[in-house]
Amino acid sequence: RGHGPHTRTRRAAILLRVSKDDQTTDNQRPDCEQLARVRGFEVVRIYEETASGAKPDRAQLAAMLADAHRGAFDVLIIWALDRLGRSMFETIAAVQKLDRAHVELVSVREPWLDTGGPARALLLVIFAWVAEQERGRMIERTIAGMARARREGKSIGRPEKAIPMTL
Repeated sequence: RGHGPHTRTRRAAILLRVSKDDQTTDNQRPDCEQLARVRGFEVVRIYEETASGAKPDRAQLAAMLADAHRGAFDVLIIWALDRLGRSMFETIAAVQKLDRAHVELVSVREPWLDTGGPARALLLVIFAWVAEQERGRMIERTIAGMARARREGKSIGRPEKAIPMTL
């Protein structure tokens, strides 16, 4: 690593992500900042993204991985593993890229993630799979709820915008 805990304060980045525009990262930020304080990390960058974990174009994730590769920070703090992505393979690929960049991954919700040894790899696969399954169940619940609402005669989606009339 070259940046041991005895040489200087470890530099940390925080990755925050929500899936929808009407959601906020305000629930994740305090926990991540608290974890940084408790561990004595210096937060040098916060990457904040509003994008579905399933979307292929995630500019902040790409920027964070590029910064990790060039050594901009030593530790990445996430609120939960599913903030990296909902696909099991995408999540594992992101973790592997961080590992190759010698960036330690620390999660508020998954304290086991920053442990070493062979159990980490197994737990990573299991929890990435669980996140992917949860995403599938969430989509199923949304579709079922919309179908029920339509059966009950409720309007689904955004209200139509009124078109101003000109005389």
